[in-house]
Amino acid sequence: MLEHQKILLTGAAGQIAFPLGQFLAANNEVWGVARFSEPGSRERCEQAGMITRSIDLAKGEFGDLPEDFDYVLHFAVFQLGGQDYNHALEVNAEGTALLMAHCRSARACLVMSTCAVYALHPDPRHAFQEDDPLGDSKQPYSPTYAISKIAQEAVARSCARLYQLPTTIARMNVSYSSNGGLPAYHLDAIMRNEEIVLPSGGEAWYTCIHQDDINQQVAPLLAAASVPATLVNWSGDEPVDVRSWCEYLGELAGRTPRFREDDSQSIPSRVTDNRRRLEIIGPCRIGWQDGFAAMARERHPALKRS
Repeated sequence: MLEHQKILLTGAAGQIAFPLGQFLAANNEVWGVARFSEPGSRERCEQAGMITRSIDLAKGEFGDLPEDFDYVLHFAVFQLGGQDYNHALEVNAEGTALLMAHCRSARACLVMSTCAVYALHPDPRHAFQEDDPLGDSKQPYSPTYAISKIAQEAVARSCARLYQLPTTIARMNVSYSSNGGLPAYHLDAIMRNEEIVLPSGGEAWYTCIHQDDINQQVAPLLAAASVPATLVNWSGDEPVDVRSWCEYLGELAGRTPRFREDDSQSIPSRVTDNRRRLEIIGPCRIGWQDGFAAMARERHPALKRS
């Protein structure tokens, strides 16, 4: 556990970072930075116990943000549509360099990357290892995402060596909680009677990780930070296919999910080999069915009464 530490958390208003910041703020001094472009997001972070600063990492203008953090948790990310690779690289790659330079005296840095950096594989159940080939995985929701995150990893690795800053680069798979994530958005679609998009053949597999496990695993990931940087997949223990989890969510909601196949709009499968993470942390605490049930009832309170 992290206690009595001064922690910088970037992307503090985001899907994963906000509940993490709320969790850490109970026992630490957490500084949450973001652009806070969504109305009320900064106030929400402050109510959760974070000290906030509005900062655009791509500009590298940190104002009065301290430099003496014990730990840096870099969760901010550019992940939007469009073909502006230049801006994606400014935020995800250059922004990482500017941040690590500013916080070079930290004890350790955790950079959250993504399993989208892996090159596409023809087998939807292939378990990606950390040394598998990288490539442009063509994420439909953000064409620039994979390339700019590969660049971010290269920058983080370089900065770890330049500044002798112990670093862990953790490739997040599918995270979820009542605050969001792919399973949560699928549940929302089921509640609205909307179709779930699958790739041709109908198979899409992921190893999902619940937010509570993410929160608990940050400390050991920081403890594993090194120079050169430690690289590890960050995901749950159980491969699950989208069709199965949607049918399970449908049972919880009393609804029948509908599916359609469309390669242009479906997210490629991402199963991970977790042996390295297991060596560092051990197994996750929350199985996917228990986690999905908790997420469903928190995100849609009416399900608690069903």
